[in-house]
Amino acid sequence: MEKTAFKLSLQLRIDWSEMDTYQHVNNVNFMKYMQSARVQFWEVTGLVKLYAETKKGPMLVSTKCDFKHPLFFPGNVMIKTKVAFVKNTSFGLYHELYNDAGVLCAEGHDVAVCFDFNIDKTFLITPELRSRIEHYS
Repeated sequence: MEKTAFKLSLQLRIDWSEMDTYQHVNNVNFMKYMQSARVQFWEVTGLVKLYAETKKGPMLVSTKCDFKHPLFFPGNVMIKTKVAFVKNTSFGLYHELYNDAGVLCAEGHDVAVCFDFNIDKTFLITPELRSRIEHYS
């Protein structure tokens, strides 16, 4: 992924309950951190509002996480998010997760489709929605 500035970031406190037997954050929690960042993206682009008003919104179809370095309690995780691509009915997000020392701990990739839950089919991304999504590229 090209190293350009991230327009979205989210800092979350690591909870003691997120540790595993090895005394570092369990890998499942990395996915939860990415989910929080993804929902933040959906909120700032208006996708949450679109779904509330029309029952048309994003549906996650793929997510992947590559682990680079462990996270530990106590501490925080900083998730930086940007748009990786926008197609006709889908878009991708790229996440970087950092610890308090600024060490890259994981990279994540999400793919979501724009889905009309009224008719169970994808819908084309409108020019207005595309502009809001691409703002975070």
